[in-house]
Amino acid sequence: MMIATGSTNNTNGTQDFCYSGRIRSTVLQGLPFGGVPTVLALDFMCFLVLLCVFSFLRKVAWDYGRLALVSDADSVASAMQTPADSRYERLTSVSSSVDFDQRDNGLCSWLTAIFRIKDDEIREKCGEDAVHYLSFQRHIIGLLVVVGVLSVGIVLPVNFSGDQLVETGNFENNNAYSFGRTTVVNLKSGNHLLWLHTIFAFFYLLLTVYSMRRHTSKMHYKEDDLVKRTLFISGIAKYAEESEIKQHFEKAYENCVVLDARICYNVAKLMSLESERKKAERSKKFYTDLMSREHIPTMINPKPCGHLCCCIIKGCEQEEAVNYYTKLEAKLKEEYRKEREKVNTKPLGMAFVTFQNEAMAALILKDFNACQCHGCHCRRQPKSSPFSSQLHTYNWTVSYAPDPQNVYWEHLSISGLNWWVRCFVINCFLFLLLFFLTTPAIIISTMDKFNVTKPVEYLNNPIVTQFFPTLLLWCFSALLPTIVYYSAFFEAHWTRSGENRTTMHKCYTFLIFMVLLLPSLGLSSLDLFFRWLFDKKFLDEATIRFRCVFLPDNGAFFVNYVIASAFIGNAMDLLRIPYFLMYMIRLCLARSAAERRNVKKHQAYEFQFGAAYAWMMNVFTVVMTYSITCPIIVPFGLMYMLLKHLVDRYNMYYAYLPSKLDKKIHSGAVNQVVAAPILCIFWLLFFSTVRQGFGAPTSMFTFVVLIITIIICLSHIVFGHFKYLSAHNYKIDMDGVDNGRLRGSSPPVKSMQTYIAQVLQDPNSDETGSDQGQGSSQDEEGVTEGDFQSGEDSLIENEVHQ
Repeated sequence: MMIATGSTNNTNGTQDFCYSGRIRSTVLQGLPFGGVPTVLALDFMCFLVLLCVFSFLRKVAWDYGRLALVSDADSVASAMQTPADSRYERLTSVSSSVDFDQRDNGLCSWLTAIFRIKDDEIREKCGEDAVHYLSFQRHIIGLLVVVGVLSVGIVLPVNFSGDQLVETGNFENNNAYSFGRTTVVNLKSGNHLLWLHTIFAFFYLLLTVYSMRRHTSKMHYKEDDLVKRTLFISGIAKYAEESEIKQHFEKAYENCVVLDARICYNVAKLMSLESERKKAERSKKFYTDLMSREHIPTMINPKPCGHLCCCIIKGCEQEEAVNYYTKLEAKLKEEYRKEREKVNTKPLGMAFVTFQNEAMAALILKDFNACQCHGCHCRRQPKSSPFSSQLHTYNWTVSYAPDPQNVYWEHLSISGLNWWVRCFVINCFLFLLLFFLTTPAIIISTMDKFNVTKPVEYLNNPIVTQFFPTLLLWCFSALLPTIVYYSAFFEAHWTRSGENRTTMHKCYTFLIFMVLLLPSLGLSSLDLFFRWLFDKKFLDEATIRFRCVFLPDNGAFFVNYVIASAFIGNAMDLLRIPYFLMYMIRLCLARSAAERRNVKKHQAYEFQFGAAYAWMMNVFTVVMTYSITCPIIVPFGLMYMLLKHLVDRYNMYYAYLPSKLDKKIHSGAVNQVVAAPILCIFWLLFFSTVRQGFGAPTSMFTFVVLIITIIICLSHIVFGHFKYLSAHNYKIDMDGVDNGRLRGSSPPVKSMQTYIAQVLQDPNSDETGSDQGQGSSQDEEGVTEGDFQSGEDSLIENEVHQ
């Protein structure tokens, strides 16, 4: 009896020690089944409420629910830069618009529309990357189905068959309704069934690798012929000419034919002026057309939020709309003309060089990136020409060019030391911020000092005290990664792929620390983590820290988090509250009805694959890590993935613009998937070491499996070995693609895409493209006003007629 009492006291002390790193009110003691049924019921009710809010909002403010569909065709064409990719344009025909109207014109008919959207339609509207992303989700869902069957069907009964919690005298966890009895903690140390857990963990790793290989084998990556023949060169002499670059390659390399050489210029200001000029032009056209119909001049207040002024006072004078926008357009045209003339004097020392064939591009790339060692000195020795010295070829950095649609032309001006200093400052600030505010627990504890959460504690209601902390955990775990995302945005990456890839890796790493590792170890921030890691008492506290992972209620904490992510998180993704708030702010700041119309057409953003992958992989990693120690988490993880898949299908099709990326973002996500079962093996190694010691057979076997797995993964990532054991199995289709389209297909009306910013392209082609874009926009406007008359359109009409 004394032993049982001592064990109970030890367990209670461990619980107090571990829960100090969490939100205090999240301790799930005393609630039936760890509070999971309570959280499930409350989150599901909130989910239904949020769905009703979204359905109402979508019906009343219909254009917000389909921002990508009413996005201006001209802006989409500009973003994708060439008519060759006109498949990305939205609502290009009346027939397609009518189809959308018939598909989901009811209050809740959009729910069934999600299931009727086919992959071919998504490929046509959203691009190939969206199809790869959704295929990735389906393979994760299939993996979780198999893992769920094995965990719930085999591992859960094995855990439940144990009686460790009964013998230790832990009376809170020895009844049939106890959550602790479903965890691995319920098995005795010498139980041979513990071998089953290690074997299953290794089997889950093999299943994950097989699932990802199957996914990547279906990703028939269509390598763009233009991209494979084009090299991106930086470090060129600032005032080099395109003809000199061409002649250099043709003289230095035998049988080399350069088809095109494009020098990059600082076009950031020019692109901004062009965007403002187009807005003024559209606003002028809006009021000119209104004048021709109504024969009544429209007065506007051109100040931000000027339409909110109820009386005419000094500073709030009104102007005639057509006259105001005519003067504004003329002013912007003049500024644009002056800047356009100065652009050629702002070279960036970069160029895109397109060769006749891929073999020559590969040869030159290899020549510039190969190092030759002479004694103690190693340097590159590319072939030279009479132009080498004036072009500074010894300073060149050569790589394959990204797709033209993948380039942020306005960011190319931020390069060299400026980019690195900017990146260093941003990430230093980010690290210092997150070093002390890593988890929601430390933020909540800070709030407690100001008695913010005291009213909730005074209620002493299990429903409130259980639901509120889980909701806070999700809210803060959603807020803090947003800071990480914006840090990647302000770094000003040159490509969309680079920005998304950086966002994915930074967000995923941060989320794993914030949501999984630190709360599991009873720590609240990286600050405490490093203090504990390098402290003299590390070994003394190591055992009790690892016991935190396997407390009976610890798994319930993460089950509740996954439930909150499944219902609250996915519903909030559907509502897109941050975008909605930005939408409302931009509408309020618009100076006229015409500008509010422009806001509606330019409010859709590109789908952020990096942030989406990071969020999804965070929840998946939590589920896989606890899939054996706490198998009840897997069905809720499957529920999250199913809802996430449906929400993303809707958002990609209706709410976001397409984004052109490369395969590195998708391969990075595959690597993160493989990390999940490895963490599961880590967890079992911790459990076996804490329970039986490192010398136990199960501990040694788990350790050997873990080391072999890590060696194989590192060898593949660093040296490219073990390709047949890799999760990657891409099939690159190079024969079927010519400049981004299938060979044999009809060529586009205009010339092929080129490596030049839209604002610097031939004015004649610009005028043609503008006319075509205007026609599409007019068709779109006709459809929007006739078939999709929204509440906001009615408000604008009323405002204009007042």
